[in-house]
Amino acid sequence: MKKLFKVLVLAFVFAASPWALSAANDPLFINLSTDEINRSSMAINFAKHHFSTGHPLTIFLNDKAVILGVKAGSTKHAEQQQALSEVISAGALVIMCPMCLKQAGYSESDLITGIKLGGPKLTGDALFKDGTKTMSW
Repeated sequence: MKKLFKVLVLAFVFAASPWALSAANDPLFINLSTDEINRSSMAINFAKHHFSTGHPLTIFLNDKAVILGVKAGSTKHAEQQQALSEVISAGALVIMCPMCLKQAGYSESDLITGIKLGGPKLTGDALFKDGTKTMSW
């Protein structure tokens, strides 16, 4: 019985800690590194849903997700690009990893409208904003 009590007390302490709490408007930072249709759609739809409920949103495109944010991806990834354009128009921030963009053979002029080229300040400010929650696909 003592052991159960200790476990319950520890669970309560952890649950009541600042790390376990979230506010209704905590920022959401999505790290998207895949160009796989289902996974990228799931990530963007998850982001759109929470953005529509009041969470400030940043989507960081890197690695294989570069193609989602460049004009050359418009045929295969039209649905994802449409969803990204919608959240950008509504005020979300979509950031492209500059090194990933270059390694994929593209430049800033290849980005779809509204995507920002990342850098330490822009990306860091979004990632390290107080209360930010992160998800990765």
